[in-house]
Amino acid sequence: MMKISTKGRYALRVMVDLAQSEDEKFISLKVISQRQEISLKYLEAIIGILNRAGFVQSLRGAKGGYKLRRSPKEYSVGEILQTTEGSLSLVDCGSCENESRCSRSRDCYTLPIYSNLEDVINNYLNSVSLYDVANREYKNNII
Repeated sequence: MMKISTKGRYALRVMVDLAQSEDEKFISLKVISQRQEISLKYLEAIIGILNRAGFVQSLRGAKGGYKLRRSPKEYSVGEILQTTEGSLSLVDCGSCENESRCSRSRDCYTLPIYSNLEDVINNYLNSVSLYDVANREYKNNII
C-alpha cells in the first residue's frame, strides 16, 4: 500500500506555510518549526531537500530564512511529494524500469491494474497546485 511518510507530509506543510507567507520576506526555520509543530532538527533535513531541489531560496543572517523560488501556482503537490518521497508506487514490482522489474512483470496480469491506479493518483497529485492547497481550493479538483 502506498503510504506517504512524515517527510513527505511535512515537506508539503512547509511549502504551504511558505506559500501562505508569500508576502513576507524570508521566514526563519524557527518560525516555521513553531507554526507547523515540526522539530527544528527534522525541519532542517526537509528544507535541505527542498533547497537542493530548487523549490526554496535561502538567505543567511539575522533577517534570513527561506521563501519560495516560484509562485505557489507553479508547484504541484505531486512534484513536492516525489521530491521528498521518490517513487509513489503502489507495488515494488511496478516502480522500476522494465529490466529491473520482477521476472514475471512482462506476463503479469495484475501489474496494469496497479500501474493504471498509480497514473490516476499521480495525475491527481500533479493537478493540485501548492496555491490550491494553501487556499483550500483543491476539494473539487477531482479527476
